[in-house]
Amino acid sequence: MPLDGEYEPSPAEWVRDQVAEYERSGGTRANTLLDTGLPIIIVTARGAKTGKIRKWALMRVEHDGEYALVASKGGAPDNPQWYENLRADPTAIMIQDGPEPFDAVVREVTGEEKAQWWERAVRAFPTYAEYQQNTTREIPVLVARRADPG
Repeated sequence: MPLDGEYEPSPAEWVRDQVAEYERSGGTRANTLLDTGLPIIIVTARGAKTGKIRKWALMRVEHDGEYALVASKGGAPDNPQWYENLRADPTAIMIQDGPEPFDAVVREVTGEEKAQWWERAVRAFPTYAEYQQNTTREIPVLVARRADPG
């Protein structure tokens, strides 16, 4: 079931524009990270404090129908706000990878499972390794899967 509520577009113009064009085109345009040619997905979630709907692009790291959501924030010292939002409600999320968004549920991975997902993420976007080197925090990885219907 789609997330209901007031949509609060990103304060970053390029993120707002990319999300809008991706959604408008059913994922056929604005589906890569800027001019890198590397594919992205659109993530929609509910803000934990405001309840507003938020949307952003993340690198597409897919394996067997699941998606890694890497909370890198470019190697900043703190986690991105979306990470806190998803921790607060791991079922208030939709993923769009192509024409139609789908409801999802996320979980944070640790240990060997995280190592496997991290390897996949770095293969998809090698800059993640640099981000980890640039911060003292361990970059969290969440894995999203389709929510069970019903």
